[in-house]
Amino acid sequence: MPRSSLPLRDTPQVYGRVTRALHWSIALLLLWQYMTMALKLGFGWSPRDSAVVGSHSMIGTLAFVLIVIRLIWAVMNAAHRPAHGGGLIGIAAKAGHGLLYLAMLIVPLAALLRAFGSGRGFAPFGFTLFPTREAPIEWMVNFANAIHGELGWVMGVLILGHVGMVGLHEAMWKDGTLAKMAGRKALR
Repeated sequence: MPRSSLPLRDTPQVYGRVTRALHWSIALLLLWQYMTMALKLGFGWSPRDSAVVGSHSMIGTLAFVLIVIRLIWAVMNAAHRPAHGGGLIGIAAKAGHGLLYLAMLIVPLAALLRAFGSGRGFAPFGFTLFPTREAPIEWMVNFANAIHGELGWVMGVLILGHVGMVGLHEAMWKDGTLAKMAGRKALR
């Protein structure tokens, strides 16, 4: 079946073009985010030293916008999406996805809270979200510092678990889970 026959919206058999585009775009942006932090931690690169590491806040903002769009789109398609399955495995899949979505919201929200509290201002892509002001709001900065990085690594573990479960679906259960999001096999 030609790729053009892939539906725009989700169906019980396959995720549609919009869901796929959002899923893989977010996956690439988050991969970039983890790469920038690995470079920062592994080589001590700072945003001033490296445009790669310096892109972290802009890419994070873009990822956050796409994550919000993805959540809205998922709610709009909830009745039509492929099922996670029944029983304990279905419950675990729903819980895992829920935790992943929650982390994908909280991590960038913490970064935005830190940016607002810092007083330095924040203007990703030239659009001012927070203007510069004189006094930082210490509790915001401290709270955001306490959760942004740590929860970011928890999110990384959740992502690895997500990828691992796809591998398990493909290797053991051979149920076409990957095809629903990435392939054409589920359309046949």
